Amino acid sequence: MTRPRFAFLDASHGDENTRRNFRRELDADLVEFDVTDGHLPDHFDYDGVVITGSSSSVYWDEAWIQNLVSYVSEADERDIPLLGVCFGHQVVAEALGGTVEDMGDFELGYSHIDRTTDDGADDLLAGLDEQFTVFTSHGDVVADLPPGAELLAENEFGVHAFRRTHAFGVQFHPEYDTKTAEKIARSKDFLPDEQIQGVLDGITPENYDAACKAKRLFDNFVAYVTRVRANSVEPAA
Repeated sequence: MTRPRFAFLDASHGDENTRRNFRRELDADLVEFDVTDGHLPDHFDYDGVVITGSSSSVYWDEAWIQNLVSYVSEADERDIPLLGVCFGHQVVAEALGGTVEDMGDFELGYSHIDRTTDDGADDLLAGLDEQFTVFTSHGDVVADLPPGAELLAENEFGVHAFRRTHAFGVQFHPEYDTKTAEKIARSKDFLPDEQIQGVLDGITPENYDAACKAKRLFDNFVAYVTRVRANSVEPAA
């Protein structure tokens, strides 16, 4: 069977690390679109759709964001599997009827996330521990899950993973390597210097190795898409 083919919706404003990280982690053929420049697919002939992180907020009144949310909404209506990461997670939530808000705080650095469900046959987080480590960078949060969505993971900052039927979102960044984590931390110059330095001090081989366990969710998603494509998986209720 051929590898799945994904529409890769890059919302990173041209960040050089984004495509490299996702290409490394996703065992799929990626058809790439710079959505911040107004480029979106003109069809839905894909096995899945992946939406990346961004320095933008879903609730901003910008045409490219509205068009992106509309595309993701229609993809969901067509039962195309979706995976959103950070901003992409918020796009999926918005597209499915949830709400995203500024949380009045900023979560940055390696964090502990708690799973709220046990392993299931189609669980995006299958194989991860009850509590796992990830790198986070966000000031917005999914305040209300879409109707019918299931919470998969959370911490004190709020929702970190959810799922509805074929749509999945994760607030954290499983794709990051240490180069990306350091660049992102140094870019947050609106945060106190001591907070940024604490994050940089935490970018250690030990924390990175712990966070690498969450990368398996990419394999889980590809496997799920492959099963959906083979019509061997029934949508969740």
